[in-house]
Amino acid sequence: MLLLAGFLFAACGGETAVVESGTYEGTITEVNADEREIYVAVPETGTLELYFTDTTQVMRDTTMLSFGALENNQQVSVEVERVGQRLDPIRVRILE
Repeated sequence: MLLLAGFLFAACGGETAVVESGTYEGTITEVNADEREIYVAVPETGTLELYFTDTTQVMRDTTMLSFGALENNQQVSVEVERVGQRLDPIRVRILE
């Protein structure tokens, strides 16, 4: 059981950070299309775990894109709203 818990912890990228509402820049470390979820490593802040809502926007410059445009190792700017201990992504901008 302990081994399974350790595996799940490692598979999810370890500890995730809960930050205040705002905009953060970082690198996508994992994209989970089945869950419509991404993990973004933000320097000196930690890893943000973001589950997309029906209103989350994905953009490059001024072009709206789909969730499928997101990939590991992309540099992004994420605008999030903190709701309790959850972070709702409002907008994800691909920077590269």
